[in-house]
Amino acid sequence: QVQLVESGGGLVQAGGSLRLSCAASGRTFSSYVMGWFRQAPGKEREFVAGISWNGGRTYYASVVKGRFTISRDTAKSTVFLQMDSLKPEDTAVYYCAATRGVVVIPLGPQGYDYWGQGTQVTVSS
Repeated sequence: QVQLVESGGGLVQAGGSLRLSCAASGRTFSSYVMGWFRQAPGKEREFVAGISWNGGRTYYASVVKGRFTISRDTAKSTVFLQMDSLKPEDTAVYYCAATRGVVVIPLGPQGYDYWGQGTQVTVSS
């Protein structure tokens, strides 16, 4: 089992940047596929980015591709989401998620077993 704690959210102006972090507990972090999701008020939780267990593969939602970068530091048991060129429509609660035993990065929330508590990102226009 793994516990996830997100940090790094906040208020930023459009065009600005934020870096989210997700710290994982447990000694098997390197075996987990990690994902970032977001949920805006009144909307469903949507996939943002995912990274394979060894960091060799990444996948992005089309709306963030080229602006967001997911990475992981196995030594620190942490996954990051670097968000650049932020837009007001990126405003949401961002969640970190984890799963293992899969080859393909899941794109739906049902593909993940563990979730963090979320961190609020607000982009002002």
